[in-house]
Amino acid sequence: MKNDLEENKPVRSILFRILVLLAVMMGVQVAVAGEEAAAAHALNDALGVLNGWLNTVLFFDVFPGEEGEFPFIVAWLVAGAVFLTVKMGFINFRLLGHSIAILRGRYSRPDDVGEVSPFQALTTALSATVGLGNIAGVAIAIGIGGPGATFWMIVAGLLGMTTKFTEASLAQMYREIRPDGHVMGGAMEYLSRGFSEMGWKGIGKALAILFSILTTGASLGGGNAFQVNQSLTAVKQQIPYLAQEPWIYGVVMGFLVGVVIIGGIRRIAHVAEAIVPTMVGIYLAAAGWIVFSHAERVPEVFSLILSSAFSMEAGMGAFIGIMVQGFRRAAFSSEAGIGSAAIAHSTARTPYPVRQGIVALMEPFIDTVVICTMTALVIIITGVYDANGPHAELIANNQGAALTAMAFGSVISWFPVILSISVVLFAYSTMISWSYYGERCWTYLFGERWSMIYKIAFVLVVVAGSIGSSSAVLDFSDYLLLSMAFPNMFALYALSGHVKRRLNAYLEKLRSGELAREVGRG
Repeated sequence: MKNDLEENKPVRSILFRILVLLAVMMGVQVAVAGEEAAAAHALNDALGVLNGWLNTVLFFDVFPGEEGEFPFIVAWLVAGAVFLTVKMGFINFRLLGHSIAILRGRYSRPDDVGEVSPFQALTTALSATVGLGNIAGVAIAIGIGGPGATFWMIVAGLLGMTTKFTEASLAQMYREIRPDGHVMGGAMEYLSRGFSEMGWKGIGKALAILFSILTTGASLGGGNAFQVNQSLTAVKQQIPYLAQEPWIYGVVMGFLVGVVIIGGIRRIAHVAEAIVPTMVGIYLAAAGWIVFSHAERVPEVFSLILSSAFSMEAGMGAFIGIMVQGFRRAAFSSEAGIGSAAIAHSTARTPYPVRQGIVALMEPFIDTVVICTMTALVIIITGVYDANGPHAELIANNQGAALTAMAFGSVISWFPVILSISVVLFAYSTMISWSYYGERCWTYLFGERWSMIYKIAFVLVVVAGSIGSSSAVLDFSDYLLLSMAFPNMFALYALSGHVKRRLNAYLEKLRSGELAREVGRG
């Protein structure tokens, strides 16, 4: 089947030439700079121009008269999450147990169609979300918004569970199984095909193209350059030589990423399946040790989080600022409403689209409600978040991974070494999953035969990301990643009725015992 842009070859040709030209210009710019400082300066200048444009066009303040800034995209995500949670009958709470049963394989059949198992799809999606957003992003949110940002991150995570359910279900409903067995699925498919069913073919195609362009860019920013940049700040604490020669780290990571992503989703899924449980277990064990060793302070910390979350002492602007930081970091961490994880979940083997959606709702719970909260507790308990304290420079420069390393190191002297390894694994797993997201969207735009060009570009950006400044990379990553929510949330609003009907039918089969009988358990 032809991809949607094949009907309009001039548009595809122009887009392809522009993107190739930009890639060549970046490569030439970095190559001729000659020295690391010059290359970094050129890269930061380029990002600064893009950030300014994106901020003006896409992130206008919905409350311009207030002291605090509330970007429209954050309000868009929050409103959508609340709407879907109510419409789907609060399944984010009701179906957690069933989600675990599915992951245990109690409803799987060997003849289910897809490329990977439901668990592999989940770990692939988690490897993209459980990353430096949980380590660096939480530290940045608390450093800027204070302890109260933690509360709003948790709220956003709970609401985001339903958002993730909806987009994963739609990805399964509108995926395309190609003749070679590969799956093309995600927001670009349910935008184009779902909207076409509703008689909105032109709008759906335009939004699908927009989503694909934004996802390709976000994969190079938040899913690549940000991961390299932030993980390097933590690794430099243990290997000071990399502070002078950061490109070495970029080259090593680029090679390791390239080895995996050439193999496609099956190889990525196998690597994610092995890495994610291990790295999450190590990280949570260390965080749990610190929290429980300071158990007497935990009630005080939660009290501080709640009081700060609703504090009006500094005015309405400060309150909005705290809330926005929490929701913004949660969106970057869990990616609920962004549409990225839908690409991974579309590849899962399952006969019922909403079943994979039920699996997907576990992501924000694990990623944001559990892991981000544990990180926040460690940061608050150790006090490293104080903007006027000894780590003020790290906060000012948005070096969240290094700040979290300081927090762990202040209690477990040797743990920064382990954390540095965890940070590298988190970054690595995120990059290989996001490379797949970007590659699928690139392929949607230009066709399968051009996918290798994207993979090569992705590896080159790994190296470039090691020399950019944290603030510039962070802003660029935020803008592109959050911008994906514009087209994706349109689809979730418009197609939510389709998902609700599928969910009701599935729940009726579950209650009647039909689903259990299908796998011989009835």
